[in-house]
Amino acid sequence: MTDEVPETIGTYLRLRGLDPSPRAARRRKRRAAEDDDKMPFAPGRDPKGLGDVLGDLTRQSGWDSQLAREDLVLQWEEVTGAETARHARPVALEGGLLTVQCDSTAWAKNLQLMRGEIVTQLVRRFPDAGVQNVRFVGPDVPSWKWGPRAVPGRGPRDTYG
Repeated sequence: MTDEVPETIGTYLRLRGLDPSPRAARRRKRRAAEDDDKMPFAPGRDPKGLGDVLGDLTRQSGWDSQLAREDLVLQWEEVTGAETARHARPVALEGGLLTVQCDSTAWAKNLQLMRGEIVTQLVRRFPDAGVQNVRFVGPDVPSWKWGPRAVPGRGPRDTYG
């Protein structure tokens, strides 16, 4: 007995079968290895619910982060609110940086001021998504620089926006 149990108590426990001797432990281990699949009350034999089985499957397959990202996009309205979700939507998540496109630069600036609260909500609700920061961008402006005769540098409409 190495756990500082007096010898008399250790002997009593071994005789009662409560504290097996090393030899009995080896014998039990060998028997358990042989009959493990036939024991009805062995660990892991209890039936599981479908949700538990799917949770184990996604965890073992490494899908947790991808599913968390999908949940983030699907539940964006719940995280930010209905009004904000009408004017801003997540478009990309790379390297822990979530990019959110807004309807106007005013919405982008207001959400940028609320960035700390939004990041906190996202990390709390979706820890597996890996969001570390959020970048808010305004709407895409049309590009006037296209076609075979486009001139590089400033040109007409250079004060757009």
